[in-house]
Amino acid sequence: MSVRFAVVGALLLALPGMASAQDAAAGQRVFNQCRACHTVEQGGRNGVGPNLHGIFGRRAGSIDGFRYSAPMRAKAAEGLTWDEPTLRAYIANPKAIVPAGSMSFPGLRNEQQVNDLIAYLHQAAGAQ
Repeated sequence: MSVRFAVVGALLLALPGMASAQDAAAGQRVFNQCRACHTVEQGGRNGVGPNLHGIFGRRAGSIDGFRYSAPMRAKAAEGLTWDEPTLRAYIANPKAIVPAGSMSFPGLRNEQQVNDLIAYLHQAAGAQ
């Protein structure tokens, strides 16, 4: 009987990690929409959009050599930092966070896709 409880306990402890991996895998598929403009690899190139490696905790508009829009530079000067809640809101509706910004993507309306994308970015973008 105690072995059964130990196995069930081990499975319950493992489930959050497995769910997270599944979310990150789904998020990688969601990120394919972003890949036309962004990379997440350490040392990766900037494209139409900046490299997202190390995005969590980074001040907006701070990638050297990337030409940010004037509205993004203004938000950066106000102290906009990419923490998870701010990034979630930006992914869902970029213009709500940076009105008149240059990001042409209208946003993800599906909350599960936003969750999955955040999980992927935590994994792939070198989250602290």
